[in-house]
Amino acid sequence: MKTVKVFGPGCKRCEATEALVKQVASDLGIAVEIEKVSDPKSMAMAGVMSTPAVSVDGKMVHSGGLPEAAHLKQWLLA
Repeated sequence: MKTVKVFGPGCKRCEATEALVKQVASDLGIAVEIEKVSDPKSMAMAGVMSTPAVSVDGKMVHSGGLPEAAHLKQWLLA
C-alpha cells in the first residue's frame, strides 16, 4: 500500500488533487492511504512552499498546482 499525503489548506485545488490521486490509484488497481495535511506548521516542516503538494511514501513529488494524471501514475508505480 502506498502512503500519499496531500498538503494544502483545503481549497478546491487541494480537493481536486485528492480526488485525482484516488482516481488514478483506482485506475491502476493500487491501494493507497491518503492523508490530508492542512496544518501550516506541518506543511512548513515538510518543506511545502506552494500548495497543493503531494508526497508518496515520504518523498515530496509535487508542489504547486494540480498534478498531471500521467505524473501521478509514474509516482504511484515507482
